[in-house]
Order: sequence, then structure tokens, then C-alpha cells
Amino acid sequence: MLVPVILCGGAGTRLWPLSREQTPKPMLPLLGQHSLLQETLLRARAVWPDAGPAAIVCNLSQRFQVRSQADAVFPGSQLVLEPTGRNTAPAIAVAALLVAERSGPDTLMLVLPADHAIGDVEAFSRTLHEALPAASNGELVTFGVTPDRPETGYGYIRSSPGKGVQRVEQFVEKPDRATAEMYLASGRHYWNSGMFLFRAGTVLAELGEHAPDILSACRRAVAEGSRDGDTVTLDEPAFAACRAQSIDYAVMEKTVRAAVAPLDAAWSDIGSWAALHEASLRDAAGNAIKGDVMAIDCNGSLIRSESRLVAAIGLQDCVVVETADVVMVAPRERSQDVRRLVDDLNRAGRSEARAAREVQRPWGSFDSLVARTGFQVKRLCVLPGAVLSLQMHRQRAEHWIVVAGRARITCDDKVFDLGRGAHTYIPLGARHRIENPSTELLEIVEVQIGDYLGEDDIVRFEDRYGRQGRTD
Repeated sequence: MLVPVILCGGAGTRLWPLSREQTPKPMLPLLGQHSLLQETLLRARAVWPDAGPAAIVCNLSQRFQVRSQADAVFPGSQLVLEPTGRNTAPAIAVAALLVAERSGPDTLMLVLPADHAIGDVEAFSRTLHEALPAASNGELVTFGVTPDRPETGYGYIRSSPGKGVQRVEQFVEKPDRATAEMYLASGRHYWNSGMFLFRAGTVLAELGEHAPDILSACRRAVAEGSRDGDTVTLDEPAFAACRAQSIDYAVMEKTVRAAVAPLDAAWSDIGSWAALHEASLRDAAGNAIKGDVMAIDCNGSLIRSESRLVAAIGLQDCVVVETADVVMVAPRERSQDVRRLVDDLNRAGRSEARAAREVQRPWGSFDSLVARTGFQVKRLCVLPGAVLSLQMHRQRAEHWIVVAGRARITCDDKVFDLGRGAHTYIPLGARHRIENPSTELLEIVEVQIGDYLGEDDIVRFEDRYGRQGRTD
């Protein structure tokens, strides 16, 4: 049996302003109609149609987005919620513990980062099947991408001589240009993709030998965590006490069981805007364009519009990304420096570093249209059948206008329906709730009035999504 294990952590700050703390890279449809997470799940199903339910390891704060996206393409996936990020060794450890518990220690785990792209799925499938015998016999197989250029932004794996799945001789850090050219010429060096195939029992045994403290902490985090159907929430104190380390450092560089399967499948980690440009469909001038864009005499550029017209003239090898609240412009060769920009925004206390204007919630989303001292205007989109928590605010009143769909409103002891064009007032301190009882999207314009309009001014009394005491 094979179980896909999807690692859905990381913020992807080099793809800001699309990727942010509240909407990280795996959640975004960067290359098509599906998000990178969904593409990864669909790819796992394509290469192994009989795969067991996927195990997705993600941050606790992303649970609703991940569940919604996963259920749309791979129903029955198990969510493993990390209270805090601890890198790939603990993430793989807790997944292996749960896979072994659920399906047995001989179950194969196909470990895939949620934010990569593979252009040739058939080639990936062939490589996976070539690696099966080694993994079934107790090898820890990593997929090494056949390099097509002297890349200095990736770590490398050196294999023993030969063809097919070979022993790993060495893991190598990111090289300088001259060293990368030497690696390319050698024919024995591969980019480290961060994808793996091994038995759950094998990786647990190797963790026990080479990183026993990590394995012990992860055992406690699983044993003392909570479970709700297909969702496992790791115990926060136990997992927070776990040492943060990558699986490469913790196990792969130390074990004698490491093997590498060469992969030539148009792989990309989509690690920067330049990488996304390379992985995207491009026009005759080399431009990757998405959204409402007009471009004249532009070449080799990535131009992306999310909410309005972007007009560009004479750009050469540039990146232009527009969202509802940010426009980012950079030379394509400087796209790795976006992380520095995000760091500066965080130091300045700018909210744009962490959240987009439209915020996802388990019931739908809200978009802050206008915010001024003393009032704020939002657009609420409530999914069919969804319901907000029964809540109150201590510092603001709200006026709701239904602009599409039908709403069922609770305000203290009154429950009533509102259709399109109808409105109601929610006084400060009133217990209230919005429900969408129909099969159509509900849209409400909300006008907030008060001295303080922060999202933490919420007191929840009941919540379908288990968020009592939280502001998400």
C-alpha cells in the first residue's frame, strides 16, 4: 500500500504579494485553475490511483483552507495539524507514526512538498515505479532532479556511478557558480527535490537511530494530541519542545540507506517569481501574462493582475504583480530579493506582509473595502450552507445590507431572513449570527461603526468550526 504524505508548511515569502502568511504559496492557483496543494494531490492520485487517503501536514492556522481544498480533489485526506512549524524531520516523523498506526509499518510513504510543480507527470510516474523495489526493500529513496543548468539556488545530491536508483554518496549545500558548472558536467549530481519514497517503519527506525529526541517528542505530540474524525491536532507543548530540523540533516545525511532516483520531469519548486516565469506558459515574446493586462513591446517579463487593469510598456525581464492592496515591481533577476522586502515590511509593522485584503474563513471570506477612523466597510461572502459563529462585539455596531442571495440573521432572541436589498442593524453588544440557508452564494455589505474595529474584538459563544476563544 502507498500513502501520499503532503508537506504543506512554509510561507513562500519570495512570492509576495500573492503568497502571505494567511494565504501561503500552496493555497494559490499559480499555474492553472487548481492550487499548488490541489495539483500535488491530483498528481499523487494520477501516479498511484489506488493510493490510500493522503496525510497532509499543515499549520493549525491553515486547517480550514487546507481541508476545503483537499476535500475538493482528494476526499478522505487526513489532516495533521502542527501548532508551530518544526521543519521536515518532525513533520515526516508524525506522518510516519500515523501512517504506521493506520496502515502498518510496511506502508510506503510518498512524501511530496505541497508547493512544487511537475510538468511531465508520466515521467514522474515512471521514476516512482522504478524506485518502488528499492523503497520496498528498506531504502530511503529521494528523488534527485536531473539538472539542466548550473543552478546555485538548490542543494545537490551526488550519487554513486551507474544508472537508475543509486546509492547516495553525499548531500551538498548550495554551490557557487563554478562548482555548479562542475556538478552539471559530472553527470552524477542532482538537484535535491525534497521528495521521498520509503516505508513508514523504515524512516521511523532511522529517526530512532539518528534523531531519537525528535522521534520521542513527536510520539508524545501524537499521543497527547486530539483527534476529530480525519483531523489530528498535535499536542502543542510536546511539539513545541521538538527540535526543528530538516529530514536531510536529521536522517538522510547520516543513514546508510539513502538512495537517489534520477528524475527528469520538468520539476520546479516555484521558489521565486523568476521560477514561476520559467514554469508558466509564455507568449512569443517570452512574457508570462495573467489577468487584465495590456502589454506593449514587453519581453521576458511576468505580469500578473489580480483585481484591475495593469498596463505595461517596454518592460524587459521584469516582474509586475498587482493585488487589491499591493503592486510589486522588480527586475526578474532580483526576484529572490522579495524576501528582503517582506522582512522590511515586517520590521515596519505593515500588515501587508502577513495578510491580503481578502481574508479566508471557514464559512467563506471577507474583503475590507474601506477603512477609516471610526468606520469600516467590508464585503462578506458566505458559502452555501455555511454559518458564522454566534458572537458579539464590545466596541462596534454593524449594519448589514444583503446584495446577493438570502441570509438568515440571528440578533439576540430574534431569527429572521433577509433577501436581496434588505438590511438590518446589529447594535453594539448584541449576540448575532449570519447563516446562508440557500444553495447560492450570499454576499453582504457590512458597515462597522466604532472606536475600535480590530478582528480580535470578537466574543464567540457557539461555532460550527470549533473556534471558540479564537479570532480566526
